[in-house]
Amino acid sequence: MGNSAPTSTNTHRKLVIVVLGLAALITAMLCAFALPSLNSGPHGIPIGVTGTEQAVQDLQRGLDGDAWELDVYASASELKGAVEGQGVIGGLVLHAGKLDVYTASAGAPSATSALTALGEMLVEKQGDALAVHDVVPFTADDPRGSGLTAALMPMIFGGIFPALILSGVFPGHRGLRTRLAGAILFSLVAGAAVAAVLQFATGSIGGDYWMNAFGVILGMTAMSTTLLGLQALLGMAGFALGGALMMLLGNPLSGLATGPHWLPTGWASLGQLLPPGAAGSLLRTNAFFDGATAGLPALVLTGWIILGVAFALIAGRRGRRPTHSGSAVVRQSAPAGPQMEPVAQGR
Repeated sequence: MGNSAPTSTNTHRKLVIVVLGLAALITAMLCAFALPSLNSGPHGIPIGVTGTEQAVQDLQRGLDGDAWELDVYASASELKGAVEGQGVIGGLVLHAGKLDVYTASAGAPSATSALTALGEMLVEKQGDALAVHDVVPFTADDPRGSGLTAALMPMIFGGIFPALILSGVFPGHRGLRTRLAGAILFSLVAGAAVAAVLQFATGSIGGDYWMNAFGVILGMTAMSTTLLGLQALLGMAGFALGGALMMLLGNPLSGLATGPHWLPTGWASLGQLLPPGAAGSLLRTNAFFDGATAGLPALVLTGWIILGVAFALIAGRRGRRPTHSGSAVVRQSAPAGPQMEPVAQGR
């Protein structure tokens, strides 16, 4: 009877913490999805320009400095090479009486539309002719890039599901290494399958299949090992934290559908440092740009893999540490074996 009041107080306290935590999670989810969308648009989009000095200066004075970031190139061929190498997302070639617009719709669909609209506005003012050249388009089978955009969810769930299921099948400290090995093996199989579907079944991506598969595999491995490491270290709270990080923050900030330059600068930078954004960028550059900028996203994903494995190793060391009080209890409570009845003396 005397312990009922403290127990009831603890229950109420836990209930309040859980309710407030869930409310904060839903609020953070709304902010992560809504704020980048509400503030999306051209934000420092790097574009190239080439033409006479006077024409370039006139263009620089007429552009919105917050929306566009101009790089000047010596020739149209250099500008085209920069677009193909992801140095810029597109560019303008200023001729007398003509404007050529170079775009890469596979790299930044929303920015490509904005750049084309900018070219149309310029020729309308000056009365020039307009020619638009999509240097790096999506595939003919998927001209809108729907398959590439849809690939992000399988990659995210390819990180969440193994962590969740393997933890149930191989629980505890003894199953930690098995869970990590299983997550890596699953990423190899599932990543290769996802890349094969995107490239051969739907025709949504091009490039070298093995490079595309490597990008998907690395992304899934980064997400699954991070979740497993957090779960091993912090329990279900760690798994929930990791899941929210991937799904509620990493997904909307990945920029896979629009291109990262369409998000506000701070949001875009954060998104590319999270596994979903880095995985999406790695798949995009491998599939359409021959891996021109693969180094940074691959490094980010490798860093997350190392972090997840490090969390797991820390949890493993903590699990192997002997607990003296616990062992004493075990020794005291262990049965000593069958007891012998004392032999009666003097029979």
